[in-house]
Amino acid sequence: MNLSEVVITVYGAEERCASCVNAPGSKETFEWLQAAIGRKYPNEHFQYQYVDIMNPHVEEEYRDITQRILDEEFFYPLIVIDGEVVDEGAPRLKVVFKAIEEKGIQPTG
Repeated sequence: MNLSEVVITVYGAEERCASCVNAPGSKETFEWLQAAIGRKYPNEHFQYQYVDIMNPHVEEEYRDITQRILDEEFFYPLIVIDGEVVDEGAPRLKVVFKAIEEKGIQPTG
């Protein structure tokens, strides 16, 4: 598999979701995920995207999930890998790593 095809998208907003009071913000989660994934899979390449759900000009490909978050179907930050929802709210690395490894990517070392 061409590993550069793995796209990790974090949907979030500046304001924390109501049920995520003690959790880090969406941008912090985005940066934390990049660092954690980079440490676990240092020889792999991932494409990271951050989508601000409060941006009225969000690109078409992100509108469906953005609207579902705004309709409270999902909590944010919402983690999506290759179009599949992986975790939401206060994401857990174990869940994210499992989703990555299901794509055939294994940790290095």
